Amino acid sequence: MSGGAPTPQRGFARLFNPRAIAVVGASPDAKRIGGQPIPILVASGFGGGIYPVNPKYQEIGALACYPDVAAVPKPCDLALIAVAGPLVPEVIMQCGVAGIPFAIVFSAGFREVGAGGAALEAKLKDAIAASGVRVIGPNCIGTMNLVDRVYCGFGVGFRNPNLKHGPVAFVSQSGGFAYSVVALADFEGMGFNYIVSAGNEVDVTTLDLAADFLERDEVEVVVLYLEGVNDGRRLREIGARALALGKPILTWKAGNSAAGRAAAESHTASMTAGYELYRTAFREGGFIEISDVHDLVDITRAFLGKRLPRGPNIAIITTSGGSAVLMADECDRRGLRLPRLADDTIKAIEQYAPKHCSLANPIDLTAQISGRNEDFNRIVEFALNDPNIDQLIVRYGTVQGASGAAWASGLCEIAARAGKPLLVSLGRVPDSAAPALQVFAKNGIPWILTPTRTAVAAGALSQYAEKQRRFRATQARGSQRLIAHQGLTLPPGAARLSEHASKGCLAAYGIPVARELVLAPRAIAALDAAPLEFPLVVKIDSPDIAHKTEARAVRLNVQGLDELKAAAAEVVANARRHMPEARINGVLLAEMAAGTEVIIGVVNDPYFGPVVMFGMGGVFTELLKDVTYRFAPFDAATAREMIAEIKASALLTGYRGSAPLAVDALADALSRVSLLAADHADRIAEIDVNPLFVNADGVVAADALVVLKN
Repeated sequence: MSGGAPTPQRGFARLFNPRAIAVVGASPDAKRIGGQPIPILVASGFGGGIYPVNPKYQEIGALACYPDVAAVPKPCDLALIAVAGPLVPEVIMQCGVAGIPFAIVFSAGFREVGAGGAALEAKLKDAIAASGVRVIGPNCIGTMNLVDRVYCGFGVGFRNPNLKHGPVAFVSQSGGFAYSVVALADFEGMGFNYIVSAGNEVDVTTLDLAADFLERDEVEVVVLYLEGVNDGRRLREIGARALALGKPILTWKAGNSAAGRAAAESHTASMTAGYELYRTAFREGGFIEISDVHDLVDITRAFLGKRLPRGPNIAIITTSGGSAVLMADECDRRGLRLPRLADDTIKAIEQYAPKHCSLANPIDLTAQISGRNEDFNRIVEFALNDPNIDQLIVRYGTVQGASGAAWASGLCEIAARAGKPLLVSLGRVPDSAAPALQVFAKNGIPWILTPTRTAVAAGALSQYAEKQRRFRATQARGSQRLIAHQGLTLPPGAARLSEHASKGCLAAYGIPVARELVLAPRAIAALDAAPLEFPLVVKIDSPDIAHKTEARAVRLNVQGLDELKAAAAEVVANARRHMPEARINGVLLAEMAAGTEVIIGVVNDPYFGPVVMFGMGGVFTELLKDVTYRFAPFDAATAREMIAEIKASALLTGYRGSAPLAVDALADALSRVSLLAADHADRIAEIDVNPLFVNADGVVAADALVVLKN
């Protein structure tokens, strides 16, 4: 994906920093939704105009109340709407007439409640289109701008006017969850600058907001809670932009299981594609998947240190053997390596390390180092500057009081000189380490509460850095097509092509297929010589019989002319018995191919576009589900990454002395399939190449199926 010119929604400035706010459906009853926004705005310190709108009242508290939106003084930039759902479209039209550019709709009762609500939501969309008002919601609980202290919402999450401010923007498709996360993160010392409950996203979407926040200088990390998006291509574009800008997007993706998808649909009616497609988008873009609040806090803190590792190698220095084991295990799970330090580094450390400690990696200095802060820091500096090490975790118990602050200052100076990430795993509760933590916060050194959580954060830094390296390498390579766009003659409408026609599509893109021809049954019966070299595969060629094995319409390893004729008659008879109405083009004769079986598949997803799946073929496909995915199109270098990712890749590259297979030819074929799928995405719905045989000399497609769409 391109990381070029951004396409943010830069018109959101007045949404988050309005000069004045109209509260439509305002109420003096604080138990009602309409009764909450005004006290919340006042308590948070909003300095602009607040205009209650409700024809039932002349005043609400100390504020004059207006009978309708048209009566609201100008300029007014934002309307908070808390009226019954059926009234919302008309209120939006009134906002358009009054020149109010933004609205946040708290009202529920739209598509999340079923068909009747969906019809009401369609009316709301029409009103938005006609009025030009940009809308957050409906069915949301509001927004927060902690930069300017503008709280536009309702509920308990808005009742703390002293929430911490930090360079993090959070967009959530669940409002209640979002503000509980904000409260928990605030408790752990993490602040935000913008929080948005996106609701049903009838107009402004989570992706619109994410794109905007990425471009803001005051935002360094974006957090998303996603149940689903209806524009997977844009999700990918935003992921590419996050890598180009160096700003990670920490992402909760919910609704991934069957039960989770059902809950998501009843919750926000979000349209969800398969989780594997989201995972593929997250893997290629600047996304880091998280699963709990502490992931958000820890990983954000790590990124705010503004240092990324140059590779996956990490060192651990601790005074606790148990924590060393925990961190080492988690580092391994996160793809980090713990190499041996250079001999010169170990010799330097030995001068300051206690006797009988372990100088392997992890380095366990034991409790003997306690109180020797300067010696501890010298050891840290040696390890962090080791050429084999890309980042470092330290865990040291003696961090209390003034000595703790001095120790922390020393670590900060070491990290600044080294230019590598240094993460601190606390050995004490935060309150007892307050002086040290203040020093760390001032100097951007991440501190994290537990050993395992620290390793998770280190893994996230490494993962993002590796994504950036791959992204830049892909950008540097540019667009490298193995073959130009090829025209295909495809029948109109939705259709399943026969195997022979499907292979013709592959061959047009230079993908090797087995030598074959299709003959009528009578022509085969009349043969006096084999048309191809034995052994042969004999199959029915029909666009209506996709699973020839189930129809008993395929014979393998046919060795002679008499056997060929008998096999042809048999597959035709079996095919007609299996599906009497099937169209039969003839009998396909193909030379037998040999090698290791792999599968290449394509699904043209309505939200993400064509995605290519690769894995081991045969029984391994269903049994092991050892597959990987990429979005089409991609080059051969990306295809080689796919091949290396599957667990069984050693079977292709050489296992226990076996000769390596033609991996470059396989990568070439994968890239060509991706080009075929992308070039003809307007017609091709699915491609199945199974099996594709890989041997030492190359690859050959032994079977294929192409499914067309309207």
